Amino acid sequence: MKFSTASQSLLAFQDITGAARRPQLWLLLGWQDIKQRYRRSILGPFWLTISTAVMVLALGLLYAAILRNPLHEYLPYLATGLVLWMFISGTVSDGCQAFIASDGIIKQVRVPFLSHVLRVVWRNVIVLGHNLLIVLAVILIFPYGAQPLAIALFVPALILALVNACWVVLALGIISARFRDVPPIVTNAMQLLFFLTPIIWHAKDLPGRQGFVHWNPLYHFVEILRAPLLGSVPAPITWLVVAAITILGSSLTFLLFRRYRRRIAYWL
Repeated sequence: MKFSTASQSLLAFQDITGAARRPQLWLLLGWQDIKQRYRRSILGPFWLTISTAVMVLALGLLYAAILRNPLHEYLPYLATGLVLWMFISGTVSDGCQAFIASDGIIKQVRVPFLSHVLRVVWRNVIVLGHNLLIVLAVILIFPYGAQPLAIALFVPALILALVNACWVVLALGIISARFRDVPPIVTNAMQLLFFLTPIIWHAKDLPGRQGFVHWNPLYHFVEILRAPLLGSVPAPITWLVVAAITILGSSLTFLLFRRYRRRIAYWL
């Protein structure tokens, strides 16, 4: 049975609105994922927070000396960047498994596909909330006199980041369901991009080559969240790049979802 483009668009839109009208479903599933992952553990997801804190401290002491940056400036920069990168990387990697890991539900229960996407994003937001305690602790130890206006920008920046997380997870989930080689490719690519993105090093450490940094979209997504937490306002170019990627990525992903929504269950 063939559907017209208009009917396919309507069905895709209804899937999206259906997931938005039933937040209790993906909120519960995401929370259950966290509970299942740390089942019978006393500290639960705080084990990840502890390991991240140890890594921040070890890398901070080491690279502050190597890069000759003052520890009170470098440690907040590293802690914030590393926590945000773990959120981005974790969301992208989990996004590849969004539909593959939920194949049992998809084949047996009629649930909006976007619910599985929001489940992945929500799960990583929970982990981000735990790890932000590290950033708070570092900022309290090394206060920098943050501007309230700059910190307030973290909210719209986070909203933009979550919108992008949704379309990235949806796109990767569809492509990975069809091509099972995509997840390991994405995982390896994220490991490479970690070293190419200013996380453990500053963009200013590349004099005369900062254009290389600005061509990296992940830099702008990290910076739009990191700058407010460090008390500064993200550059206008960062807002423009993130906004442009949000509009373009969401539009293209909707077209992809409209085209292949009916085939996802078949590919699984």
